[in-house]
Amino acid sequence: MELDFENKIIALEEQIADLAGLSEKGEGSFRAELAELNVKLEKAISEAYKDLTPWQMVQIARHPQRPLIKDYIEGMTSEFVELHGDRCFGDDRGIIGGFATLGSQRVMLIGHQKGTSVEENMECNFGMASPEGYRKAMRLMKLAESYSLPVVSLIDTPGAYPGADAEARGQAEAIARNLTEMSVLEVPMIVIVTGEGGSGGAIGIGIGDRIMMLSNSVYSVISPEGCASILWRDGAKAPEAANALKLTAESLLKLGIIDEIIPEPPGGAHRRRKETIAAVKNAILKNLKSLNKVSPRKLVDKRYDKFAQMGKFF
Repeated sequence: MELDFENKIIALEEQIADLAGLSEKGEGSFRAELAELNVKLEKAISEAYKDLTPWQMVQIARHPQRPLIKDYIEGMTSEFVELHGDRCFGDDRGIIGGFATLGSQRVMLIGHQKGTSVEENMECNFGMASPEGYRKAMRLMKLAESYSLPVVSLIDTPGAYPGADAEARGQAEAIARNLTEMSVLEVPMIVIVTGEGGSGGAIGIGIGDRIMMLSNSVYSVISPEGCASILWRDGAKAPEAANALKLTAESLLKLGIIDEIIPEPPGGAHRRRKETIAAVKNAILKNLKSLNKVSPRKLVDKRYDKFAQMGKFF
C-alpha cells in the first residue's frame, strides 16, 4: 500500500533496494551511492512525517504493514497460550487472547485480530468482532482476575461488526456488559491503541487504568468516512471529518482521553516493526510496575474517577 505523501520515500527505497541487489550480485561496489541515498531517505522521512494531517494519520493507522496482534505476541512474549470460545456461541477470530509472559510478568493478553491475506481477513472479519468475541474477551478478563493477573488489551479495529446476525446475538448488550464489568475488574488493566480504534468495537475491550496510543494511531467515535456521510452526505469529505473528530493521539492526550503516547520510530510502525513492538512492550512493563503496587480496591476507585471525569466542561 502506497501513501500519497510517501511517494518520494518509496522512490528512494526502491533505488536503495536496486543498488543493494546489484552489489550482492557482485556487479560493483555502490557503498558511496548507498550512503548518499540513505541520507536522502532519512531526510525525506523526516520531512514527510513532520507535520502529518489527521487524515494522513488515519491512512498510516490502516496501513496493512503495521504490526498486528500476532506480531506483538511473537515479538513481545516468551510464552503465549491462546484460549478459545465464549462458552455460549462460538470462537470469534476477530478477537484473540490468552495467557502471556512479557519479561518476567505474566498477563492476560487480548486484542483485535486482522489478517495479512484475503483468507485471513475473511476469517477474522477484518478485525470487526461479533458478540461472541466480546464475550470471550470478558471470560478471559474474569479468568485473569481469578488468578490476580493484569489484563493487557491491544486495540486495532474499524469497529464492531454491525451485521444483522451480530445484532441478533446481542452485539450492543455484549459491549455494554463489557464496559460494566471492566470498570470494576480488580486487576491492573492496560489498553493500547496500536492502529485504528473505532467506536464501540474499540471500547468493548478498552476500559483501563492506563490508556495509551501509538503516535500514528487513531481513536474515534466513528470513522471519518462514516462521519462525512452523516454530516455532508459525502464520504469524499473524510479528510475534513478527520480534522473535526480530534482522533489523533496528540488531540486525545490534550482532551484527557488517553494517558500516554508511545512514539513510533521515524517512518511509522509499518517501516520499523521490531522497534515499535519493543516500544510497546517497554511501555506495558513500565506502567505495570507502578500499577502492581496499587491495591485492587484503589484500582477500581481510580478507574471509576478517571472515566467519570471524561466529557466534563467547566
